[in-house]
Amino acid sequence: MNRSDRDILNKVTSPADLKSFSDTELSRLADELRQETISAVSVTGGHLGASLGVVELTVAIHAVFDTPRDTLIFDVGHQCYPHKILTGRRDRIRTLRQGGGLSGFTKRSESEYDPFGAAHASTSISAGLGFAVARDLKGESGDVICVIGDGALSAGMAYEAMNNAGHLGKRLIVILNDNDMSISPPVGAMSDYLIRLYSEKPLQDSRAAVSVPSTPRKAGAGWAGGLVDDLSIGGSLFEDLGFSYIGPVDGHDMDQLLRVLRTVRERADGPILIHALTEKGKGYPPAENAADKYHGVSRFDIVTGQQQKSAPKAPSYTAVFADSLLREAESDERIVAVTAAMGSGTGLDKFQKRFPSRFFDVGIAEQHGVTFCAGMAAAGMRPFCAIYSTFLQRGYDQVVHDVALQGLPVRFAIDRAGLVGEDGATHAGSFDVGYLTNLPGFVVMAAADEAELVHMVATAAAIDDRPSAFRYPRGEGQGVVLPERGVALEIGEGRVLREGSKIALLSFGGRLGECFKAAAELEAKGLSTTIADARFAKPLDHGLILLLARHHQVVVTIEEGASGGFGAHVLHFLAAQGSFDRGLRIRTMTLPDRFLDHDTPRAMYESAGLNASHIVATALAALGVESESPPMFAPIVRAAR
Repeated sequence: MNRSDRDILNKVTSPADLKSFSDTELSRLADELRQETISAVSVTGGHLGASLGVVELTVAIHAVFDTPRDTLIFDVGHQCYPHKILTGRRDRIRTLRQGGGLSGFTKRSESEYDPFGAAHASTSISAGLGFAVARDLKGESGDVICVIGDGALSAGMAYEAMNNAGHLGKRLIVILNDNDMSISPPVGAMSDYLIRLYSEKPLQDSRAAVSVPSTPRKAGAGWAGGLVDDLSIGGSLFEDLGFSYIGPVDGHDMDQLLRVLRTVRERADGPILIHALTEKGKGYPPAENAADKYHGVSRFDIVTGQQQKSAPKAPSYTAVFADSLLREAESDERIVAVTAAMGSGTGLDKFQKRFPSRFFDVGIAEQHGVTFCAGMAAAGMRPFCAIYSTFLQRGYDQVVHDVALQGLPVRFAIDRAGLVGEDGATHAGSFDVGYLTNLPGFVVMAAADEAELVHMVATAAAIDDRPSAFRYPRGEGQGVVLPERGVALEIGEGRVLREGSKIALLSFGGRLGECFKAAAELEAKGLSTTIADARFAKPLDHGLILLLARHHQVVVTIEEGASGGFGAHVLHFLAAQGSFDRGLRIRTMTLPDRFLDHDTPRAMYESAGLNASHIVATALAALGVESESPPMFAPIVRAAR
């Protein structure tokens, strides 16, 4: 379909335009919107499957409600592309996830139609209830609509919010987008419960006209039954939490959606949950037939669905971790693997196939996952808890209280450490070094390359007296030769990879390759340069640090994390040793004190000031030598008064 043929979509400049369309035209609009979404994502890549699953739902919500006066909140935001097209961003939709372009999630600074930012799961009902309470306290009108997926209901936060909403009784509309498909296959009792709900009665028998009671009851378990008798077939759990329940309804039947939403808009008086059944990837056969329903795709050919992926030059860090853990688990039956709804993302799907009884996907429940691991560790098992850096933040209290305080040997495999590219700030692994190295007794490692990662998996497996963590980046490795089997490292011992006498570059993690490039430039300028790989941020290699401090004029630390991490601990140690009294010049290079917008990883690190040219400039500035590239942290010169 050519853009000129999309007669309905071409008439939409804002959601207000949908009010003039007939129901038949709204169905046509959904068809055109689906094709536009497919076309846009074929150019940019992104989260296609989730967006295709909510096309009809998105059109119906904007047609019935009055956004942005009515507040529409998408949980996670993977499904927000059709919403962005309808809310004045169609002309930029082919910049999704590109540098300077639209975010792949809802983002407050991007549009008034994005009232609350998203990217992490299970936040929508809590935020929506906050909007509803604020509305009532301010004496304002308007609805609050939260769209949350079935996968997000595996997180306790969603139930905390529903429990609070049911207690307060505020008018709040929650739409459960149930596609029986999160990133990994849905797990847990809630998934089974939802399956029972929509298997109790054939969906086609539920397509009756909405029956509105003459005197609707207030919010509560019975209200939905009077509202749509034929559409309410269960939902006792939600009713017990104080929500009226409607459903399941066909999330791709525009007529049914419009009837239900219009009735709810007119008669709802309290919290209500609409259970909509949708299909991830709906309307695009390659997505419908894919195992992951095209959850996240690179650029692709629309006709064939073939994704444009370049051949990898080296195995990914994720794959190296997964293979290494398998080798360790083959010789140690106490090793178990735990992830939070990211079996394929963490590479643990391989572990699941090899050791199904020793693999556990706890759903989107990082807090539970951490303490679950703590319990297994206390019982003598050797749990590996594989969670992305940005998601581990959700379980930090459990890391502190249930793991660190008790000194339990849980091994945290921290994927996506550092900047991650197109997903942007919400998914960047910026803070784990800082929040883990401050915990007594923790061992914190970072892999400089994939061979080091193999050794760190073996190291973590061998540590039985305290908690440990090892972090590694997203994407391909450096292409180094991998060892057949990892060898446990000496705890707290770094390594010197190149010896010099003037400048020392002390790297922690994945910037080691940039350090080698920087050293070559510095050597070309006649500045003898040492390169060291710290390996450990905790415990620090005190001997190595003192050696570098005593035999070099300048020491530069480099890490892929926020300030307060590795470099801060090095500074603290050297200050206690009186190293600065001897004239040592030390500089710490970290991520800047701001959130970095989505772009390519290379561009993001350029913006962060952590590429080779910035390392050279920082070292030269410490020596008082000017360079073409300014250092990331230039000295502040205050004007005289």
